Amino acid sequence: MQLKSRQGHEIEMANDSVRLRLRRPDDWHLHLRDGPVMASVLPHSAKRFARAIVMPNLQPPVTSVEAARAYRGRIMNALPPEADFSPLMTLYLTDRTSPAEIEAAVASDAVFAVKLYPAGATTHSAHGVTDLRNVMPALEAMEAAGLPLLVHGEVVDPAVDIFDREHVFIERVLTPLLERLPRLKVVLEHITTQAAVAFVQAGEDRLGATITPHHLVYNRNALLAGGIRPHHYCLPVLKRETHRQALITAATSGSPRFFLGTDSAPHPRRAKETGCGCAGVFNAHAAIELYAEVFAQAGALDRLEGFASVHGARFYGLPINDATLMMQRRPWPVPDEYPLADDSLIPLRAGQALEWRIVDDASAAGFA
Repeated sequence: MQLKSRQGHEIEMANDSVRLRLRRPDDWHLHLRDGPVMASVLPHSAKRFARAIVMPNLQPPVTSVEAARAYRGRIMNALPPEADFSPLMTLYLTDRTSPAEIEAAVASDAVFAVKLYPAGATTHSAHGVTDLRNVMPALEAMEAAGLPLLVHGEVVDPAVDIFDREHVFIERVLTPLLERLPRLKVVLEHITTQAAVAFVQAGEDRLGATITPHHLVYNRNALLAGGIRPHHYCLPVLKRETHRQALITAATSGSPRFFLGTDSAPHPRRAKETGCGCAGVFNAHAAIELYAEVFAQAGALDRLEGFASVHGARFYGLPINDATLMMQRRPWPVPDEYPLADDSLIPLRAGQALEWRIVDDASAAGFA
């Protein structure tokens, strides 16, 4: 029995199960790293997503069009032969980024956005912006050209509680910036709070936000209750349950302001399980499956395609994918770990079962 059908989107029920077909989704916030680590994690994203906005916080960071092209080439060379996946590159904004580099990015066919990391805010952000006044000429060039600014929305003021950094960033930094540059396109990345949801909802069409699967499925108890869980540690950190519920409401609302961005960030196990563990959650192995779980629980499966496959493409002015992805509600066990270069990687929901899996037409037999 077919329940809903719209464009590429279908939901069908048969044999006490559910099958979902949607336009192939895109990931609008992804960390792939580089070298052997990238080779280990890239197939997970390429299996699920048609395109991804690739973060530039390598060591050294991707600060020029030339470096972005080179990085894209390494990604393409590391793809599995059967993969149909396009990396969309970004530049890392520094205090020295020039308007000329922005103009070169706009003229290129490789760079789709520029990423703002406040210096010291997260992993590999040491080269980030120390004062917005230093980058105002570059931001003005971006505004004029329509090149989006992707924002890690946290202040680094040690006087601000870590759970309040996003809210304070919106008040102190983002609001004045949008007032000063009224045509600048901005994505507030990996939002985590009611304040961020309200800010984006009240904004103009030039303002969007990505939401991660881990911030949709976990609150801060998953980080701290019963012991410290290093593989749930990310920045921005997980917040209270009231904030998680606000994110679910936003993601499933159908609003084009909110779209999929996994912020999947691989780290070796030894770098997570240590006295000063790295921030980052790896979810690329099951990202669209986790989103499907959240949307199904919210009674909003018919809105998953918009969130995953439509809203982000329209914000970036890119075509919506024609290819489709099929999923079925059929549990599968997540491995305890995946290989990662010379170490291992602990995935989100390690050792647990997920409700949804990607299938092909043949393995979904039994549906009319």
